[in-house]
Amino acid sequence: MYVFAWILGIIVSLNVIGFAINKIFFSNELEVISPYGEMVEVNNQKMHVYSMGQGEQTIILLPGMGLPLPSADFGPLMRELSKDYTVVTVEYFGMGFSDETDTPRTNENYMEEIRIALSMAGMKPPYVLMPHSVSGVYSEYYAANYPDEVSAIIMLDTTPTVKMESNLQTIIMEPKFVKTMSVFNTLLQETGLKRIVYGLLPTAQTVENGYTEKEISDSKLFTYHAFNDTIMNQALSLNDIVNEVNSVVFPSELPVLKLISSVSLKQLKDGEEIQKNHLNRLGTNAESKLIDGSHGFFQTNVTDISDATSNFLKKIN
Repeated sequence: MYVFAWILGIIVSLNVIGFAINKIFFSNELEVISPYGEMVEVNNQKMHVYSMGQGEQTIILLPGMGLPLPSADFGPLMRELSKDYTVVTVEYFGMGFSDETDTPRTNENYMEEIRIALSMAGMKPPYVLMPHSVSGVYSEYYAANYPDEVSAIIMLDTTPTVKMESNLQTIIMEPKFVKTMSVFNTLLQETGLKRIVYGLLPTAQTVENGYTEKEISDSKLFTYHAFNDTIMNQALSLNDIVNEVNSVVFPSELPVLKLISSVSLKQLKDGEEIQKNHLNRLGTNAESKLIDGSHGFFQTNVTDISDATSNFLKKIN
């Protein structure tokens, strides 16, 4: 018990020291980084919208949950797509340069925030939505409610809006798991341990994958501060938003291309059956393509995504 008390005391002391150092030296380090694009007003708060290109068709990149700095994370993909299209990244509240918010993280609110942000940035529908991960849920809801504003959806390994048996994805969506992980994330972030942990992890944000040194550096800094109440509330809403969209009739005439990562397909229990059911739910104009990569293949498979996008949009046009 004596040894245990000493060990516990050392751990607590290190956390307190880490917390103090983190607050004194690093709490304001993001203030020197300027937004890449335009800060627009959405419901009396600021949201970051970043655009490239001058193409006739407008592709809207929508980030998955918890991306620290989507405008940098999507950088290589934006540059490639902007050769032929106008490409826009919307950073949700709680992400990147955008403000945090207390507004409930519902499908309705995400949809309206996207619409307002794009309008305030001077963008005009119809759009080609290109959501990653959970943003596929918001995109389906958007298309179901405003079909005239969406000309197509190109999904980047998006969350299937179908009923699933218990698996890794459903466990991650459970509120108990989310709350447990939020405590862990908060501890890592507030004590500065996140800098050490993330420094040991491999990253796909490299010059070889098309990232600039600034994007790599900025993303790293934003990663250290990425977790907040808005992101936690988004995670807590996952079950509700998927169940809601599952009961909404999707416009079957809307062209959909779902790009599915090989890694996610293998990791998901009954992955092929789940993806098949999802495509069936989206209608006869939905098709899929397998991408040899991880869930974050938008960082590593830019050419594959660009080629698939070009072929798909040429076909439906």
